[in-house]
Amino acid sequence: MDRVDAMKVFIAALDEGGLRKAGRKLGRSPAAISRALAFLEAHVGVTLLHRTTRSFKLSEAGERYAVVCRRVISDLEEADLVAAGERSAPRGTLTITAPVAAGEDVLRPVLDAFMDAYPTVSVRLLLLDRPVSLIDEGVDLALRVAHLTDSTHVAIRLGEVRRVVAASPRYLSTHPKIEEPADLAKHKIIAMAHFGIDSWSFSPVRGSSIPRSVQFSPRLVVNSVRGAVASAVEGRGITRLFSYHIAEQVSQATLQILLAHDEPAAVPVHLISPQGRLAVPKARAFVDFAVPRLKAHFSRLANNSAGQQRGFQLCREKVPSD
Repeated sequence: MDRVDAMKVFIAALDEGGLRKAGRKLGRSPAAISRALAFLEAHVGVTLLHRTTRSFKLSEAGERYAVVCRRVISDLEEADLVAAGERSAPRGTLTITAPVAAGEDVLRPVLDAFMDAYPTVSVRLLLLDRPVSLIDEGVDLALRVAHLTDSTHVAIRLGEVRRVVAASPRYLSTHPKIEEPADLAKHKIIAMAHFGIDSWSFSPVRGSSIPRSVQFSPRLVVNSVRGAVASAVEGRGITRLFSYHIAEQVSQATLQILLAHDEPAAVPVHLISPQGRLAVPKARAFVDFAVPRLKAHFSRLANNSAGQQRGFQLCREKVPSD
């Protein structure tokens, strides 16, 4: 039994969620899958999986070993494909990660079209609202909505998004006016951890370099973008999210952006990849396919948002004639 082959069986079992499913994916019998795992555990000298008749669970050692296995398998696949060079057509499994909402609403349609165009490439999409170590977790590409701190990755800028405060017309019609950030302290707040659960920061006033901070006691704290948006649309309070989270609701006038002139600097959006990974045909093909589409998407988002905000500002400034 080859150790790398056994590693692939181990990772397939994790990705498929079961030994039988791994066997079906790899075209092997359950007995062959069990033998491969037993071989791997005998080789490393520890239990990697706690197995029952119906399920399995990774041991602590198994969790650490899985990270290394993914890296080893990814590096070997990359080496084979790089050696093949241009003669190798895009194929294999492409692993991509993105924040949940961005992955569902922005990246998924692009991935669908990419898989139609490249039927020999499969995609493993990890939607996670946490930083992912691309190398340790065997990830080829990541969509990042954040200021980047790791300079070891290749980064392709796709655009930028705003951190916006929004509420429904229903809520605004029955609550005090909001003309400056300090007014938010008088309102019901729907908060999310990523945007601040007890305070929000805004750009400095003219002539100052110190950001303004507004403290509040939230009426609702939620860890779901969709949950926060739905509650805001229902008139339950004011929320803060990225502009792409509420683009549809703003266009339908079920949410209205507030305090646009007080927003902090926009947040960049990048597609990032470990050094050398873009030499792999499947990764290169996706970048060439996806980057123009994603840039166009974020450009449209920015233009639409700016246009809607200008229209709203004109409505506010218009004075009725006698």
